[in-house]
Amino acid sequence: MTTSPEDRPSPVRPTARHLADPVHLLALGFGAGLAPIAPGTFGSLVGLGLALAVAPLGFSGQLVAAAIVTAAGFWICGASARRLRVHDHPAIVWDEIAGMMIAMLAAPQGWRGAVLAFVLFRLFDVWKPWPIREIDHGMAGGAGIMLDDVLAGIFAALALLSIRYLT
Repeated sequence: MTTSPEDRPSPVRPTARHLADPVHLLALGFGAGLAPIAPGTFGSLVGLGLALAVAPLGFSGQLVAAAIVTAAGFWICGASARRLRVHDHPAIVWDEIAGMMIAMLAAPQGWRGAVLAFVLFRLFDVWKPWPIREIDHGMAGGAGIMLDDVLAGIFAALALLSIRYLT
């Protein structure tokens, strides 16, 4: 039996109280997703901070950290979205955290590289060129939430590598 939109439970608007739930604490980027404007940008800043925190581990450590954050994100984002009853609620920013960490894998060392990685990741995340847009609109669940940002991170990393190669 299918339910009409009127019969479905209404979406939940996340608040600071949701951060007591470990799934929401992670999915909402430790509270960054609760920002009243541009929560994805604030989530990307958390990703930048995490990437910088693991930078002393070298490229291998950064790669492992980005892979763990990304892999965990499929479940974290899906579980949070189900609990909030909204697919890809703007407050869910774990996907931005993962995408930013992926972009930082190719960033030149120093603050200029970090700023460039941040700007390029946000550009691809907001612009959503093909195939990012199709994935964003065509997939459900945790994969649908994560994959567009993973691709935006890969696009940003490729752009960073291209810039390094051309200069």
